[in-house]
Amino acid sequence: MTTTTKIPWAFIWRRLHSLSGLWLVIFLIEHLLTNSQAALLIGDDGSGFVQAVNLIKSLPYLPAIEVFLLGMPILTHLVWGIVYLRTGRINSFPSNGTTPSLGSYGANQAYTWQRITSWVLVFMLIGHIVHMRVIEYPSQAQVDGQHYYMVRVNMDEGLYTLAERIDVQLFDQNMVQMHEKSQASTEVKQPLSAGVWSSFVDSMTGIFKLPPDAAIEEGRRQELLTEQKQREQQEFVEALKKWPLSPGQGVAVAPNFGTAELLVVRETFKMPIMLVLYTILVLAACYHGFNGLWTFLITWGVSVTERSQRVMRKISTFLMIVIAFLGLVAVWGSYWINLKQ
Repeated sequence: MTTTTKIPWAFIWRRLHSLSGLWLVIFLIEHLLTNSQAALLIGDDGSGFVQAVNLIKSLPYLPAIEVFLLGMPILTHLVWGIVYLRTGRINSFPSNGTTPSLGSYGANQAYTWQRITSWVLVFMLIGHIVHMRVIEYPSQAQVDGQHYYMVRVNMDEGLYTLAERIDVQLFDQNMVQMHEKSQASTEVKQPLSAGVWSSFVDSMTGIFKLPPDAAIEEGRRQELLTEQKQREQQEFVEALKKWPLSPGQGVAVAPNFGTAELLVVRETFKMPIMLVLYTILVLAACYHGFNGLWTFLITWGVSVTERSQRVMRKISTFLMIVIAFLGLVAVWGSYWINLKQ
């Protein structure tokens, strides 16, 4: 008689947690490679970053990609990571004897730092997403077929020269108000309605041989075009007004999403507190990701022997150092080296 063994759900969820972690490491590499181009290629005004971001923005079905290929893996890894944090115990710190203290073992130290960086990432990753995707996410409007993306900036001397080079328009508080008043007071003159246009043409039939139906159609076309132009101008003003401005602040209007995001990065890393917070985030993410990559290879049977585990540990450490370097370059170099002026 044969019996079947049911795979425990805990095993399945641990494997999903592991797989989602691998996917997030791949995303981390792509993310920091992209961000490093805002700083590493000195003198090109972040054009590599802009091109990469615009390429991502142009992907079809991007919202679905972000939800299912990024949001769901993050959520899966986050939820089960919190479960493991609540049930796991750090065991490499000095102890009074009531709990294990195994700090002399490298694997235990790695496990401890994996747990510590988990807590760091839980809070800082949420803060990063809220900051970049909610608080500072560009507003947008379309005028005459051209999309414009707008972000709030703190005006500085270097911004004026940079804006000229990257084709960005700057609106301070007074300019926003003037633009709003101008749009409200100088409404585009309404075209003749279809009926009035038809009557006009009827009265001029001796001069113009335009069929009445064509006259009505032309009048309606002019009405629709004028309404569209007015609507676009109003949406442009509303996109400008989305950003409450304090003295010394303005709105930067960029011709594409990548340039707007470049300015968000510049603004973020102008602030010393953000330099510190993002340095911690980059180091925590890289350690957690690449230490997790090493344990992933063991968990899935890629590294079985002691020798292969040592080799993969060295490779994982090397990748961690390289990607962390790229991330720190983005943090410390985007504004202070490449985009300050």
